[in-house]
Amino acid sequence: MLMQKINFKNSSVTYYKYGNGEKILFCLHGYGEDGASFSFLEKYIGSAYTMYAIDVPFHGATTWNEKALFTAEDLLNLFNSIYPNQKFSLLAYSFGGRLSLYFLQKFPDKFEYIVLIAPDGLHINFWYWFTTQTWLGNKLFAFTMQHPEYLFFFLGIADKTNLLNKSFIKFVHCYLDDKSERLLLYKRWTCMKKFKPNVHAIKKISAKKNITMQFLFGKFDRIILSKHADVFKNVANVHITTIDAGHRLLNESNASLIVALLNNQF
Repeated sequence: MLMQKINFKNSSVTYYKYGNGEKILFCLHGYGEDGASFSFLEKYIGSAYTMYAIDVPFHGATTWNEKALFTAEDLLNLFNSIYPNQKFSLLAYSFGGRLSLYFLQKFPDKFEYIVLIAPDGLHINFWYWFTTQTWLGNKLFAFTMQHPEYLFFFLGIADKTNLLNKSFIKFVHCYLDDKSERLLLYKRWTCMKKFKPNVHAIKKISAKKNITMQFLFGKFDRIILSKHADVFKNVANVHITTIDAGHRLLNESNASLIVALLNNQF
């Protein structure tokens, strides 16, 4: 593993390099994680792939000082700064899937193929849309991150009355109980709100450009549901795999499966 930094505008972006193979694989991590999330794969594919895993804005060791929103064009410039002007493949997990899907939509000619593990962005979540895409929602979002007491009150009622899935309530508390995490949530969602995938457009692009897409879902995942990928069914170069697991799929216990997906063996 090699950890490096590159200057980007007024910021410093950290990325990890794994392996020394001929194939180029960029990796985009999940929410609250960093490029080190992919380190376990090096011993499995490092001889075939050179992997570059970026710490996206407000994550990991990246120092993000930009006032403007992070865009797909910015992500392309980062990729080109690391490995210039070449096609590559992409491996993404959870929130990184949202970034990857929109990037594919914008720059399909950059891709060899793409593997998406429990990817966000396949459907329009009302609260994500409301808090990031509307003026009122963003104001309420900012207020709630500073004063979350009323939200915790309603979550408590929802928990007692089974109005919401307990896994979802636990997920919310994981990111909102700590003030610093709440403020990071606001910065992360707001900074990257331009990444809005259109799955129907992506389906057409994938078919037209013959880009292989591999999806991996957990059957018991209550955060990212496999049914949201149904729009891609019956597309010859798109494959959907579901296993008996939850959301935490990016780990060494699934290494052989991830490698098989990367090698298009499903």
